[in-house]
Amino acid sequence: MINSRREGKAMSYSMKRVLFPMLATAALITAAVGCSAPKEASTEAGAKAGTGAEALKSAKRGALTATIYDRGNIPSSEGTIENNKITKWINEAGPVDVKFIPVPRTQSEQKLNTLFAGGGAPDLILEYAPQIKNPLIDQKQLRPIDDMIDKYSTEYKALLLKYPALKKAGTGADGKLYQFGRINETIPQRGLFIRTDWLKKLNLEIPKTTEELYQVAKAFTEQDPDGNGKKDTYGIAMSYSSGAVLDEMFGVTYPGFIVQNNELIHGWDNIKAVTQFKKQLYSEGLVDKDYLNDKNGSKAKQDFLNGKIGIYMEQFNVPFVFYNDYYLNLKKNVPNAEITVIPYPKTPVGQFNSIFVNPVQMTGVVNAQAKDPEAVMKYVDFASSEKFMKTMYYGFEGVHSKSEPGKCPLVTDLDKWKTEFNFGAGDFAMLASPTLAGKCYFGTEKLDAQDPAQDQVKKMFEMNSTFVNFDLPVAGPTHAEQMPQLPKELQLILTNTTKQVGVGEGDIWVKAILTPNYSAEQAKQDALAAWEKAGGKQVDDWYKSFYAKDKDKIILTKDIYEIFKEQRAVQKK
Repeated sequence: MINSRREGKAMSYSMKRVLFPMLATAALITAAVGCSAPKEASTEAGAKAGTGAEALKSAKRGALTATIYDRGNIPSSEGTIENNKITKWINEAGPVDVKFIPVPRTQSEQKLNTLFAGGGAPDLILEYAPQIKNPLIDQKQLRPIDDMIDKYSTEYKALLLKYPALKKAGTGADGKLYQFGRINETIPQRGLFIRTDWLKKLNLEIPKTTEELYQVAKAFTEQDPDGNGKKDTYGIAMSYSSGAVLDEMFGVTYPGFIVQNNELIHGWDNIKAVTQFKKQLYSEGLVDKDYLNDKNGSKAKQDFLNGKIGIYMEQFNVPFVFYNDYYLNLKKNVPNAEITVIPYPKTPVGQFNSIFVNPVQMTGVVNAQAKDPEAVMKYVDFASSEKFMKTMYYGFEGVHSKSEPGKCPLVTDLDKWKTEFNFGAGDFAMLASPTLAGKCYFGTEKLDAQDPAQDQVKKMFEMNSTFVNFDLPVAGPTHAEQMPQLPKELQLILTNTTKQVGVGEGDIWVKAILTPNYSAEQAKQDALAAWEKAGGKQVDDWYKSFYAKDKDKIILTKDIYEIFKEQRAVQKK
């Protein structure tokens, strides 16, 4: 399971932190029952898994190329991201031969543009970000997929019939279907974690407002909560995911629009308010002064895991990932550490729920130059199948997991699964829908309630869902990926102004945080001026008009809430 992160400078900070972290991890809430391994992978000699795939290759099988995110995290023992046990299983168990083309996760936009410009783009592009895919659609670089589905599909065609929202979300401005997608478990995407042992030591309560959050962060910084006699703790994290949560806490997410009085407007006051809060934390030394250079949040993560940060925000949509990558390491490094998850505090501009995992997520598009559309469709059907999901989630039957009738599978060798699947199963499963086979697909089912540590994470995860208040909004009118597609000339305005005035790390807002005599109010005025000079009012007017007249054409927060309720009801059965 993967927590995707942002690095690429060509893509906006706000989009990356909204889309990337959430969406690759959500892929790993897939699958229910362990599947058989390739013949050789089913033994401890699994390093040679899948060599039988070569014998299956024939012209009749068809072939395609497909992207796969390269996160640079595959163990050296497992080969490369394009050649490993997972890819060998896909080629042995699947109906077509697939050659995977690595795309650096943090530079996918640049890489794909280069591939298309050189005429060597893969047949199937697996990508989350709309701002990467939509221009390719406009440029006719991608082909409509309606005919492929009609002629060649079984699995995905059935999925479209069962979930018509997939067609709604995948249809382009010209009315043609361009994107394949999946149905995700719809849950709060992030968690706000706090060291409860530090609260007890300093006789503090769980903060319910951002003013109280500030006071707790100040105490965690200045009152030696770890008891080592040194001033070496940070009250709160502010890089990467933690910075994204602070924005969401104030109702802000990409591209910065909020619903107010039933109108969609640019949330300048919300952005100003969160900037002022961050400035206060920064100027008083309650966060790492070098937070801005912690581009992927790795330093903040290590500080938290080493017991040096008291309030930390992170992905929490796949509880097993949090248990494995965070909770276990924190308890190993600081055995007495105690944490819990808390609701987003009330802010001066209101109170908000965490953003949710996108329930209807578009993840795949097809190169207009693809030579074998039938092979592409056959692979999409396979990658959408229950068999595929089972393997990505639980690994190989008899190697990583075992199954018993009437029960969810049990992972029997977690360390082996982590080595052989954890680096990329989520990305290979970008077309897999985790809700297709009942409760075994839900995130908590992979945690063993009999294990105290796993049970603690499971309880926190379930608690995080109970915090959802359906009377409150989330940041923005919907999930960022569900925002309506701007006309390309307006999208260009939005893209070109992101570095200067974008949510989160726009240069003007960062200047306000770092510069003592430059206020958040002045930053707001300067950002407004820059936005209007670039033609931003046209973007504002377009979004406002769309929301007034056509908002029912997209999936809105109220729809996400309904899906969340339905899925929770299924899980409780």
